[in-house]
Amino acid sequence: MNGMKIINDASLKFLEKYLNNAAPTGYESEGQKIWMDYLRPYVDEFITDSYGTAVGVINPDAPFKVVIEGHSDEISWYVNYITDEGLIYVIRNGGSDHQIAPSKWVNIHTKKGIVKGVFGWPAIHTRKGGKEEAPKLDNICIDIGAKDKDEVAKMGVHVGCVITYPDQFQVLNGNKFVCRAIDNRAGGFMIAEVARLLHENKKDLPFGLYVTNSVQEEVGLRGAEMITQRLNPDIAIVTDVCHDTTTPMINKKEEGLTKIGDGPVISYAPAVHNIIREKIVDTAEKNKIPFQRLASSRVTGTDTDAFAYSNGGIPSALISLPLRYMHTTVEMVQKEDVENVIRLIYETLLTIDPKDSLSYFD
Repeated sequence: MNGMKIINDASLKFLEKYLNNAAPTGYESEGQKIWMDYLRPYVDEFITDSYGTAVGVINPDAPFKVVIEGHSDEISWYVNYITDEGLIYVIRNGGSDHQIAPSKWVNIHTKKGIVKGVFGWPAIHTRKGGKEEAPKLDNICIDIGAKDKDEVAKMGVHVGCVITYPDQFQVLNGNKFVCRAIDNRAGGFMIAEVARLLHENKKDLPFGLYVTNSVQEEVGLRGAEMITQRLNPDIAIVTDVCHDTTTPMINKKEEGLTKIGDGPVISYAPAVHNIIREKIVDTAEKNKIPFQRLASSRVTGTDTDAFAYSNGGIPSALISLPLRYMHTTVEMVQKEDVENVIRLIYETLLTIDPKDSLSYFD
């Protein structure tokens, strides 16, 4: 695959459609349908569960099972309290950032459809210099143009409605993908591309491949926790995003050094299985795929942890996509990194032999 074009026009069109669709935690189904429609020609069957995780299966009858996984949900807000004046206060659904909210447009999802609103913020003229309040959960609120609480209700908005940002996919400077929800819809895209390439290159795998797009990662790895119990795989290779730490105000001594454009990031952590990780490192070196390393002291904070510590222990590893401005509406990744994560997962799968031991004691 060296020198081969990985992201083609059709796959880029899918990525744009997939990113632009709202799929907040707990409401991922519309995004999952887009993902499944794209993946359908490249897999033998689908597995879905009660909360919306979707799995495309190749070789479903094979006894040895390998998972490649990303998560499908994006951070969002819930309507939490509506004032008599018709202003809306929110709580988080996942790790939504209160500091980026002021002056952002929002979509409130109701049974009547989308209701537009804005996170208002006091004009600079009315704020006292040196004593300004920072945006906080208790002082950011949404204005939907309603005169009072009753009008909010007539518009279909109530406590519990989920709220997303409407920001859409753009390409910056030719090779930077920018959008909300790249964390981690990029993961779902990359594992789908792996399945496409396996199909197009007519690769026969000696195991069952479970291309898994989990829900509810942003609230505690819940979708992965559920689906791993059902699949009980022999190996799991997870992909998520990690921080580009070269942008301002990030402490590299705490966060490590990882950078967009420098390739996939291979994690070292207690949950990461040494044999699987070294297989990935060897694959990268053999195929001249650039890569970076990242250490996590206790947990990876990704679905890797859910897979690794399930079913008595599943040998698991994590390949991350470096990303700038995580949990904002301008998350940014580099096209070449996306392609190299796809290449690294693809080439690693071709090295897996079910007969190889995964025991540290052999």
